[in-house]
Amino acid sequence: MEVSLELGAPGASKWFDDDGRVKRTGTLWTASAHIITAVIGSGVLSLAWAIGQLGWVAGPVAMLLFSFVTYYTSALLADCYRSGDPNTGKRNYTYMDAVRANLDGFKVKLCGCLQYLNIVGVAIGYTIAASISMVAIERSNCFHKNGDDSPCRVNSNPYMIMFGVAEIIFSQIPDFDQIWWLSIVAAVMSFTYSSIGLSLGIVQVIKNGGVKGSLTGISIGTVSEMDKIWRSLQAFGDIAFAYSYSIILIEIQDTIRAPPPSEAKVMKRATLISVAVTTIFYMLCGCMGYAAFGDMAPGNLLTGFGFYNPYWLLDIANVAIVVHLIGAYQVYCQPLFAFVEKWALETWPRSQFIGKEIHVPLPARRSYKLNLFRLIWRTTFVVVSTVVSMLLPFFNDVVGFLGAIGFWPLTVYFPVEMYIVQKKVARWSTKWVCLQLLSLACLAITIASAVGSVAGVVSDLKFYRPFKAS
Repeated sequence: MEVSLELGAPGASKWFDDDGRVKRTGTLWTASAHIITAVIGSGVLSLAWAIGQLGWVAGPVAMLLFSFVTYYTSALLADCYRSGDPNTGKRNYTYMDAVRANLDGFKVKLCGCLQYLNIVGVAIGYTIAASISMVAIERSNCFHKNGDDSPCRVNSNPYMIMFGVAEIIFSQIPDFDQIWWLSIVAAVMSFTYSSIGLSLGIVQVIKNGGVKGSLTGISIGTVSEMDKIWRSLQAFGDIAFAYSYSIILIEIQDTIRAPPPSEAKVMKRATLISVAVTTIFYMLCGCMGYAAFGDMAPGNLLTGFGFYNPYWLLDIANVAIVVHLIGAYQVYCQPLFAFVEKWALETWPRSQFIGKEIHVPLPARRSYKLNLFRLIWRTTFVVVSTVVSMLLPFFNDVVGFLGAIGFWPLTVYFPVEMYIVQKKVARWSTKWVCLQLLSLACLAITIASAVGSVAGVVSDLKFYRPFKAS
């Protein structure tokens, strides 16, 4: 076959990019869809509770600060996709590849442990969130039929199993570039349930005849002084989780078609659009939820039953949450799937079990490449994460803890350190000092948030009995 070379990066052609891979087709809008799918997740539902702990002043300010830090550090990270020249430098296909290209061995291993641990945690958190939404649908219909005071106890475990089965099926999609359609569907779903939550909050405020809440958040007396401290710290973790997506930014950037403009420029614009859109949604949903319920804002706006009616609208919102989480689970887990499969192939390059692909015919003259190792490994991962979710169904505390442990190292520390190396920022220069101060400030918030979330989990465990209906 004759290959006609095009103008652009060395080695680029009509069918292949400069690195020899099939041409990437991602755009500003597909990248934005991936980011929105990853960012506007179940975390939005805990923001009314988070603002309720911090109050009308600290709550919105914290949200704006987290959005700025996320955008800024994501822009730094986008510059690390290529080593050297932003248009023709060597590509780093994953977050780990970028760390490996810029930092030393220990930091690479530390980053790998943190990134993949965070992905496992997100898989568990999303399984919990999806089951809570499915339980909420059943309870909502029960309340409608039997009255708001009915116990309507429902066991979440069958719903976690259902979600796990769906993820086993979707996890067989081979790689990131082939799930763009799932990201777009998930992004639409996220706007759907966020809009419903916002609308119900507005209606509740009108029904109340005014805005609830206070400048300093939930008051001492409603909770103890120590609980106020723990809950406030956990609120920072919830907000951090709501903005967490840096661990898959490089993977998203690797789907963008070759320059011009450079992938970094496209990614920065996609990040700006996505973070701006999600911050507006977050502010509206979080603030309106707090305005509607004040100190009694539920930990999950659509499943905590601050709202009971219209029940069918709540059902639609919760179905949208489940569909969104199915897609978000895949967006987050694809880097881990790819890492394990690449490592296995490099370790046992002659293994037929790991490397062989069986072509399964599909309609319209298409075929699916079935890989037995991929089938068994990904299925095992989903099963294990589902079982762990069944043992720890604490949505709010798990969200806060995941946000806390993942925010500083993956969203701030590694992007800052890689950028300093990539751009050769001089030690003790004004820019270097400012970047280090930003990193230290975020470290302090991470430690405080993790402590608050752990305290919440410990408190929940005193009353929790696994595999029981709630």
